[in-house]
Amino acid sequence: MGGVLEGVRVLDFGRYIAGPYCATLLADFGAEVIRVEKRDGSEDRFIAPVGEGGEGALFLQVNRNKKCITLDPMTPEGQEVMRRLVATADVVVANLPPQTLQAMKLDYESLQAIKSDIILTTATAFGGPGPWSDRVGFDGIGQVMSGAVYMTGRGDPPYRAAVNWVDFGTALHCAFGTLMALIERGKSGRGQIVEGALLATALTFTNATLIEQAVIAANRVPTGNLGQTSAPADIYRTRDGWVLCQVTGQPLFVRWARLMGEEGWLTDARFSDDIKRGDNGPVISERMARWCAERTSQEAVDTLAAAKIPAGPVLSPQQALDHPHIRAAGFLKTVDYPGLPNAAPVARAAVRLSQTPGEIVARPPRLGEHTDLVLTDLGYDASAIAALREKGVV
Repeated sequence: MGGVLEGVRVLDFGRYIAGPYCATLLADFGAEVIRVEKRDGSEDRFIAPVGEGGEGALFLQVNRNKKCITLDPMTPEGQEVMRRLVATADVVVANLPPQTLQAMKLDYESLQAIKSDIILTTATAFGGPGPWSDRVGFDGIGQVMSGAVYMTGRGDPPYRAAVNWVDFGTALHCAFGTLMALIERGKSGRGQIVEGALLATALTFTNATLIEQAVIAANRVPTGNLGQTSAPADIYRTRDGWVLCQVTGQPLFVRWARLMGEEGWLTDARFSDDIKRGDNGPVISERMARWCAERTSQEAVDTLAAAKIPAGPVLSPQQALDHPHIRAAGFLKTVDYPGLPNAAPVARAAVRLSQTPGEIVARPPRLGEHTDLVLTDLGYDASAIAALREKGVV
């Protein structure tokens, strides 16, 4: 494949998002990633199915650039395949509970006994140590326990985000940690454990709110889309849709007030700094709402952009796909997959390197597509592979 991580082999036992997307990012930049699945396919393969084979939208996003083998690691023969795989690997990615890692012999001690400098990248729901360390959980658990959901919506009921920002944030942290571990191994020859946690990620993303609460006991309550620490910061109805405008800092507020024809507000004590503008946000938002209501979304965002004020339209998924900037910037790459009625627009890695860029060069693998190839590389001949199939190992 080429890339800055060429020569690094990663075994991906991950499930859903945090583990698989961590491995995907490594693959985008050149690592050889082998996804290991159950013989009938892992459950994350089939979420939100879009193709005739049942593969889901999430799977297509977070499994490009990978090979795939099927394996039952709980059999003696499967354990031997695992041992051979680990002996060739640099990194094992497995966002599985500790007890599952031990049962599959993917715990660090078992891996290190096979390859002393192995790196194990794992993620759990709650991290540790702590009384909840062994509990399982998904993205939403991190959202609700970090303060983020409490502060979203208007409070009755609270709303979690529809996108899995905790999972993807954990994947990013794990990929970052894996790269640090590879750099350290290059210096010292030592492997190590890289551990992420959904709750730790969520707390990181909400940390400023927690700091404010701990230091000055702000005791904030949810206010819908209305910002609380600056203004205008809200979503406003236009003649044909909705737009978001966010003004933070005095220079932006000066430009906004002049655009609105409210220069007198620049000497109004109610609006003298961000926090006071946040405290008086409803007044400022009402003025912005009247301005937006007289314009289309395009007119509003273009006028605000000309004044160098941050703003953007609220887009439906189809509108996001069709937006001229998103298309021109090439953030999404069209990827074919067998059985899809239409090609999939897969998001490239959201960071660009000028000299060693990451790229999507291969579609996600079909279930077990590379089993024979990988096993042959491990020293199994055709008859041995056939015997493993006959026994239900692969």
